[in-house]
Amino acid sequence: MIEDRNFDDLSQKFAKNIYGTAKGQIRQTVVWQDIEQILAVLNEATPLRILDAGGGIGQLSQKIAQRGHHVTLCDLSGEMLKLAEQEIAKKDLLEQYRLVHCPVQQIGEHLEQPVDLVLFHAVMEWLADPIAALEALLEQVKPGGVISVMFYNYNGLLFKNLVCGNLTHIEEGMPHRKRFKLQPQQGIKPEEVYSCLEKSGLTILGKTGVRTFHDYMQNHMVGDYSFEQVLEMEQQLCRQEPYLSLGRYIHVYAQKPY
Repeated sequence: MIEDRNFDDLSQKFAKNIYGTAKGQIRQTVVWQDIEQILAVLNEATPLRILDAGGGIGQLSQKIAQRGHHVTLCDLSGEMLKLAEQEIAKKDLLEQYRLVHCPVQQIGEHLEQPVDLVLFHAVMEWLADPIAALEALLEQVKPGGVISVMFYNYNGLLFKNLVCGNLTHIEEGMPHRKRFKLQPQQGIKPEEVYSCLEKSGLTILGKTGVRTFHDYMQNHMVGDYSFEQVLEMEQQLCRQEPYLSLGRYIHVYAQKPY
């Protein structure tokens, strides 16, 4: 039985492993390009209301807050919220933040009105019922607003196991390996996310594969490349098929009708 994952026990390690790595740098770079597209769709003339749902330390939402917008960040982990507060304070952004200790499914109880932009990044794969959580967050998007969803891609997980020769693990249904504490509990099928957004009446504005090939490169490879080349190539391929659909994560953003 999968339960919603609380990162109280791993908050420091999680922040370091997710953000302080080449993987994290690729993720931040390609997703931020999409965020800039989203902000271009929304009217930044007045401060926007942002919800960072399951936001961890709020690395991306801090960049948005630096543009003058107001952020509500919620997380199931109290320890993660403490880290977030420290990081936000370092950037002198505390006045623009409201931190809420609650599951994403209950954040509606803490909001006075729907928001302009919901960030729901790398959370679905840690939840017992990810689609239900997504549906709950769609209710928090105002008409004309946008939701930005990044999820651990089932197809990327399957492909990674294929190229590593883990065929028995695939035949067993790719159960979560508990010894890898920072590996998500499950892969999310992209078509389920796209279908949920479209059935709720939203228009998908863009899709991006996050790490379309980096994670498939073997550590013992003798290829001729630098990290800068990898990052540039990821940016070239991340919005093209078939690479997009092989991303270890997929970022999709959609707009609610007025």
